[in-house]
Amino acid sequence: MTERTELLTPEPAHALGALLDVPVPDLERDGLPLLWHWLYLLDRPAQADLGPDGHPTRGVVPVPPAPGLHRMWAGGRVTVHGPLRVGEPATRHSETQSVEDKHGRTGPLTFVVARHRITQRGELVVDEEQHLVYRDTTPRHGPYATPSVPPTADEWSIDVTPTLLFRFSALTYNAHRIHYDRDYARDVEGYPGLLVHGPLQALAMAEAARAGGGTRLEYRLVAPLFDHQGLIVKADKGNTTVRDGTGRVTATGTLR
Repeated sequence: MTERTELLTPEPAHALGALLDVPVPDLERDGLPLLWHWLYLLDRPAQADLGPDGHPTRGVVPVPPAPGLHRMWAGGRVTVHGPLRVGEPATRHSETQSVEDKHGRTGPLTFVVARHRITQRGELVVDEEQHLVYRDTTPRHGPYATPSVPPTADEWSIDVTPTLLFRFSALTYNAHRIHYDRDYARDVEGYPGLLVHGPLQALAMAEAARAGGGTRLEYRLVAPLFDHQGLIVKADKGNTTVRDGTGRVTATGTLR
């Protein structure tokens, strides 16, 4: 179990609003929109605690189950019990909830569930589970089709550029090289491009569905998404998806 307390300031929220070109609410009255807590109470490990891929190897929750494994964000669920208000301190309590080894068709996998609870004014405000998968270092990706299905009028297309991915990494203090180091992503992990963050896809789904309200999002990342493939979001009656330019779905979510 780890704890981190800090005063929530408005700057990260306004930075995300500018990054995605979405409105920022009254942060002191209404609190942060769903999933925007990911910009706050962040782990800031020492440079010496980062592995070759830029991901922390110790001092965080969860700790990678073994050296040299590559991490994938598989999904999670977030429940909001009240507004997380900017201008006040908040505390994040983090723990590893479960670790399970399995053997998939691509080899050994370790499934880890991390739980994070954020309290403010002594009350539970955000309750979150993050589902992570760790695998060995053997590249197993591609090929991927060329984009060919343009967005429709009820979809939101986000221009995924290296600049956007780098800025989102900076906002979330994420040094994982697969999101900004194209040579590393291609030559070491075998990806055909820069990988779009799982949390960025989840945030896009929450934003697409924001107008409908909701305090609980359950989401899954079902396929990798790369910078050259586009990011197209759709929300319909509480169900939301991310797809690439070919129509291939990469993330799904349900907002309640």
